[in-house]
Amino acid sequence: MAAHKPVEWVQAVITRFDEQLPIKVGHQNTHTKVSTEHNKECLINISKYKFSLVISGLTTILKNVNNMVMFHLSVLPTQQSKDCLRLDETMLVKQLLPEICHFIHTYREGHQHAAELRSSASAVLFSLSCNNFNAVFSRISTRLQELTVCSEDNVDVHDIELMQYINVDCSKLKRLLQETVLKFRALKKPAQLAVINSLEKAFWNWVENYPDEFTMLYQRPQADMAEAAEKLFDLVDSFAESAKRKAAVWPLQIILLILCPEITHTISKDTVEDSKANKKLFLDSLRKALAGQGGSKQLMESAAIACVKLCKASTYINWEDHSTIFLLVQSIVMDLKALLFNPAKPFWRGTGSQNADVELMMDCFVSCFRINPHNNQHFKVCLASSSPSTFHFVLVNSLHRIITNSHLDWWPKIDAVYCYSGELRFMFSDTLNRVTQGVGTHAPLRMTPSLTFKGKMTTSLKFKEKATELDTRSYKCLLLALVKLIHADPKLMLHNPVKQAPEMQSSTAELITGLVQLVPLTNTTQLSQEAMEALLVLHQPETIELWNPDAPIETFWDIRYFFLYFLIEMPCFSPH
Repeated sequence: MAAHKPVEWVQAVITRFDEQLPIKVGHQNTHTKVSTEHNKECLINISKYKFSLVISGLTTILKNVNNMVMFHLSVLPTQQSKDCLRLDETMLVKQLLPEICHFIHTYREGHQHAAELRSSASAVLFSLSCNNFNAVFSRISTRLQELTVCSEDNVDVHDIELMQYINVDCSKLKRLLQETVLKFRALKKPAQLAVINSLEKAFWNWVENYPDEFTMLYQRPQADMAEAAEKLFDLVDSFAESAKRKAAVWPLQIILLILCPEITHTISKDTVEDSKANKKLFLDSLRKALAGQGGSKQLMESAAIACVKLCKASTYINWEDHSTIFLLVQSIVMDLKALLFNPAKPFWRGTGSQNADVELMMDCFVSCFRINPHNNQHFKVCLASSSPSTFHFVLVNSLHRIITNSHLDWWPKIDAVYCYSGELRFMFSDTLNRVTQGVGTHAPLRMTPSLTFKGKMTTSLKFKEKATELDTRSYKCLLLALVKLIHADPKLMLHNPVKQAPEMQSSTAELITGLVQLVPLTNTTQLSQEAMEALLVLHQPETIELWNPDAPIETFWDIRYFFLYFLIEMPCFSPH
């Protein structure tokens, strides 16, 4: 049937897929979930050969179901076939792109699945733009052209924002810059701000997906890229006539300078030609604002954002290239860390900015580690028990990012901070205590340092006051991050270079026991699942040897014996 009637066969699979969507069948049981996943796999395989048929069918589904609970178009493959390359781009623009854009732009905060819908839709757009960039670029370019002749102040900039979701390599980023240079001056302020914000995100899409291209830019500068970036810098600089506008454009301006290695080198000198004077003035203003001498809190915050982006970008450049950008980083990094990692005055841009502030601190932390893993004053600040819990959250998540995202050869590895394993174990135990007190579970047991665990166990709970509900949620997030950190690299928590064997065994037992205690928690499913994953990693043969290198087998059996005792004592497992 498939060989003789491909259209009917593909349509049958799509119809079956449509019928099994959660919006139509309601709650899915295990059987229906397995069946849905099977249909997804079928569609992915079919789309490699009959992409046009599959995409047309899925587009029809999207048109019919605008309030879908789950955005299932993500079944499209990221690597499309030759049939996809032959696909008429006009069909994509007219049929599929409007539906994808609907999910990206319509579902903002407040919708139950807003973040999930946008994430899935943007992933599909990114996938499609890999082989159909011209279709998406045409939509962006057309909207830019329309807005150059629009007299209204309140304009729809959604299509401009597509820049931040698409796949861009060096040549595609260049096209976006050149297109913007041609039309930026004629745009109204809202459209200009949308371009500024979107181009910045497009830059990071390029750097993170094509790091080798960015590294190569500093080995072999590209004149046409630098020309477009410099022209746009000048246009944006003219736009930034007030402190408020300066704050809006500084993050993009630093990126545009990064795209001009030779100009960056030129303006590092004492005297520069007139055409480059505004770039040198920009850097001077950035340094002053970062040090609190810019006369505006808004400028200081924008300077912090721009400088974090500078530090982050510098980590994608090989130090052996001896780029001037590293001197620029060194000139701002101390003031930057002093601003972002000050426990006496935590960095805060106002209500609603907490997530963005945490992400900024994490970018700074990871970048500083990659620049110099041994300059760790900010590490100690984040590790201190007296620091705000936000600092602890930033530390743990940054370490997780360092472990899981370390694909460039010159990036230092996590073993540079193994020496802090004791402090991290203490943070885990302390956070576990706070969470278990907040949810009213069995108090964590702290083991006495004995060779075996047949002796007495003591509990150690020290709380000055009852935690609020908000505190409990905060500590749950931190605990989840810590468990994920254990899962990512158990060696980080097991490192005990100076402890004696009994102490090593005790600290390992306390760590494992804490994880075991999280497994039966029914009100925190994700935490329970992550704890099980971490325990599995800790029980890998090569990891068991680290429990106590002096006596791994004896330690293994002692801890296993203690587990049995512990599980019997826990209320949720007790036969009584």
